[in-house]
Amino acid sequence: MPKSWTGGTQGQDPARAEQPRRRSLRALRELYARPASAAGATLVLLFVLLALFGPLIAPYGPTQQIASAARQPPSAEHWFGTDRLGRDVFSRVVYGARDILVLAGAGTLLAVAAGTAIGLAASFWGGWADEITFRAFDSLLALPALLLALLLLGTLGPSRTTVMAVIVIVYTPIVARVVRSVVLATKQKGFVETARIQGESLGYLLGREILPSVLPVLAVEAALRFSYAIFLVASLGFLGVGVQPPSPDWGLMVAEARNYAEITPWALIFPAVAISLLVIGVNLAADGLKRVLLQPP
Repeated sequence: MPKSWTGGTQGQDPARAEQPRRRSLRALRELYARPASAAGATLVLLFVLLALFGPLIAPYGPTQQIASAARQPPSAEHWFGTDRLGRDVFSRVVYGARDILVLAGAGTLLAVAAGTAIGLAASFWGGWADEITFRAFDSLLALPALLLALLLLGTLGPSRTTVMAVIVIVYTPIVARVVRSVVLATKQKGFVETARIQGESLGYLLGREILPSVLPVLAVEAALRFSYAIFLVASLGFLGVGVQPPSPDWGLMVAEARNYAEITPWALIFPAVAISLLVIGVNLAADGLKRVLLQPP
């Protein structure tokens, strides 16, 4: 781990005392110093802007049907063409960006928060708490993520809420194990022992002494989980067990268009390209974060 994240209350490294804003700006500069990570971060930013300002950009509503313009190829009026029902594909892709980013982002955020809390507490206490918690997580991790998601959705039923809950259940154990690996290496260090001897509370030990050592790894893991969550949401939509029609979910759009690929190939190609670009962008940005945050000092 970089030394700037492993200091304690005694003898802090000067880099740890650096202002968070300055540290963030430095990380951003380093992220954009490499073409691949810069391209990934830019792609993600573009999709975020698309999600935020989608209603102002999209010329039509996501479910608006124009019967006279059904199955039209891309043109100046319909940039991505229209599907078999006369819905503007560009507008649906734009609205779908918000849908998938909110679902995947909120699910990932909750999974990271839950995994961090459980990983910090269980691995710091050790003993039976650590053993029971992570053996239970191992049983969940024994199943592929998509299969586990299908089992959960088959039990809970398809909806936005259940898709988000599935993301949390599927990825919390993975995040917790990553956090555990860092905590086990950190809790034996001198600055943690010093704080413990001084009588600091458990909350202080976890939040002020150990959590800073976890944050760089956690940031990278969160970016990776976000990428997998995007693909999971799209996969569930494609299989018909995720977000339901007439939502402009990209995976659902691909599933609806595949039977009409010869008639309206653009209705399948554009949402598929959007999924690919967003996943690639997040992965490239995550790889850049890994180099920036976890490279040796």
